[in-house]
Amino acid sequence: MQDGMKVKECIAEFLYECQIRQFTKKTVKGYRNALNVLQQFLDSKGVEQIEDVNVIVLKSFFAEMIKTNHKETYINGLLKVCRALWKYLCEQEYITVNPTLKVRWAKEPKTIIKTFTDDEVKRMLKVYSKGKDYLSIRNQTVMEMLFDTGVRCFELCELSNKAIEDSYIRIYGKGKKERQVGLSPYMIKQMMKYERTFKEFFCYRIPKYDNYFLSRTGRPLTVVAVENIVKRCGIQANVRDEIRCSPHTCRHWFAQAQLKNGIDVYSLSRLMGHENIKITQRYLQGLQDADVVSKSIKTSPLMNL
Repeated sequence: MQDGMKVKECIAEFLYECQIRQFTKKTVKGYRNALNVLQQFLDSKGVEQIEDVNVIVLKSFFAEMIKTNHKETYINGLLKVCRALWKYLCEQEYITVNPTLKVRWAKEPKTIIKTFTDDEVKRMLKVYSKGKDYLSIRNQTVMEMLFDTGVRCFELCELSNKAIEDSYIRIYGKGKKERQVGLSPYMIKQMMKYERTFKEFFCYRIPKYDNYFLSRTGRPLTVVAVENIVKRCGIQANVRDEIRCSPHTCRHWFAQAQLKNGIDVYSLSRLMGHENIKITQRYLQGLQDADVVSKSIKTSPLMNL
């Protein structure tokens, strides 16, 4: 173990390691924000050296988070980041004991994942369908891909032309893990329409980027841009106020629609790119009939609307 390692130095090195491992910008930002909260607490207690951050100090930190009315999901998020940091420090032999392993997870309340109804999805799919211009057709394709494949927003933004196959797309998700997601005939037809319009729109200029979805100026779509596409779609489709119109809610609908179609939880977990099956099982809580998980059938959820 090295002597005199400061907490700030350890955090800075760990965040740099995350960038080397090519974690997404969103993940690195989340790690940085969480560790800033920890750093501020340690500064208030006068704790500077990493070896002085023991179990008692950490438990007092999480007790403070509970006292200040932070939600259990937020607290567990902080603990997850702390465990990742101390695991790295142990691997580098900067410390010999990992105090975070003795801090228990906060018990999170079981919440039902709420998403769009089938009727709301039908209305949303009509919002951009009437337009014949590039942006309307692109936005329609974005909406259909979110609902038909369940991909994450950043996965859709980073989707490249090279990742498009005849009947599936190759997705590089969290941790750069690759997975294949099937394309239904419904989705393939829309993509053919988009690609034809794409060629016509960019016929006089060759885009510099290989991303499948591009802006009007030929730049890759950003997460914020896709979020705005979904948000505007939800407003025009009169989606209920209590439902958040976001790409992730489209992902929720995809998961529950697949379960209703009869897919098993393990197969759905692989389609969604989840780290473990426990994450996928949460979608079952939003379904009243648990008997739907009885078969393993891969169908397009949009074709059943």
